Amino acid sequence: MKILIFNWRDIKNPDGGGAEVFTHEIAKRWVKKGHSVTLFCAGFKNCKKQETIDGVRIVRKGNRFSVYYHAFRFYKRGVYDIVIDEINTIPFFTPLYVKEKKIALVHQLAREFWFYEIPVLGVVGYLLEPLYMRLYSNTKTVTVSESTRKDLVSWGFRDVSIVSEGIDFAPLDSPAQKEKDFTMLFVGRMKKAKKPMDAIKAFRIIKREIPGAKLWMVGNGYMKLPKVDGVEYFGRVSGEKKRELMSRAHMLLVPAVREGWGLVVTEANALGTPAVAYDVGGLRDSVKEGVTGVLCKNDPCDMSLGVLSLWKDEKYLNKYTLNALKDSKRYTWDRSAREFMCAINSIYDQSSII
Repeated sequence: MKILIFNWRDIKNPDGGGAEVFTHEIAKRWVKKGHSVTLFCAGFKNCKKQETIDGVRIVRKGNRFSVYYHAFRFYKRGVYDIVIDEINTIPFFTPLYVKEKKIALVHQLAREFWFYEIPVLGVVGYLLEPLYMRLYSNTKTVTVSESTRKDLVSWGFRDVSIVSEGIDFAPLDSPAQKEKDFTMLFVGRMKKAKKPMDAIKAFRIIKREIPGAKLWMVGNGYMKLPKVDGVEYFGRVSGEKKRELMSRAHMLLVPAVREGWGLVVTEANALGTPAVAYDVGGLRDSVKEGVTGVLCKNDPCDMSLGVLSLWKDEKYLNKYTLNALKDSKRYTWDRSAREFMCAINSIYDQSSII
């Protein structure tokens, strides 16, 4: 098949995240199966206008706002079997002009993001989102968690499939050697919606109980965070370095506003590190409460209590660690690519595609 994907970012974009990893990992596996995949996205500083990565053709034009107009023009110049409209806050409005089969890919709804990331337009965006998303209610839709599926169904979406996320490395057979001192880890963009400051606030409380505790902060972003005794900032790191830090830390802290799934949770689990996370959409799917991690109220104090209760009970911490390793073995990108292709096949006559 000839597949066109619209997304505002690609795997090389400095602001790219889990959604871009998901898209690229699946797309490159489709290419290996013989499909042709083009990803149209916005450009960024010093980027190439076109390049091919892992067999996926990437075309970049415009910025985070104008990319939608340029995507429309690009589509008009080609012929495709299916168009995937990846919705990250603002959709590409493909139901208005795409004649071919199409799928909406929704990792998560924006909802609270409007107030954290675009405060001036937050109320407007919050009110408009359910209105423009109705345009997709009759479009086959793919999402990555049961939480988001329920949100979409509540907005009138009729056909929503879940495609699981994956990891691109083999989970450990047993936990790696951990740091001598109790060490927590935050991995994510340093932006308001990820709430890195909540991780630091929780750490300050924890440090009163465990004076030698440490917190590693991994990721870059626009937020300027304070210097705190015991907190070390690593910035953006390679995948290898990230996995090393995940394996050495005792727990992962995830205090986000909401997630599509929470890929860092699955990655940390695969390296023997359970997560303590806010009980929000996406994270309540990737964190199995009472099995692979702890879900807490959206409050740094409650997060600190969750961390301390787990740390003080070595038996349960070891149990969560082993459960996390076992659960992580379920998630592979090969499985994700197959599940997504099944969703595509479901809108065709199966015999004409397979």
